[in-house]
Amino acid sequence: MSRQRKCYIYTRVSTSMQVDGYSLDAQKDKLHKYADYQDMIIAGEYSEM
Repeated sequence: MSRQRKCYIYTRVSTSMQVDGYSLDAQKDKLHKYADYQDMIIAGEYSEM
């Protein structure tokens, strides 16, 4: 039986153009789906604007 790996989610928006086109929520959603697909446990989440 293998142990689930842990990961941390880090989202960041550095320009106003990114805020309109690629929001923190969109990044977070994509990373959650990836972690689920890879069978990872999300140990923490960090966001930066």
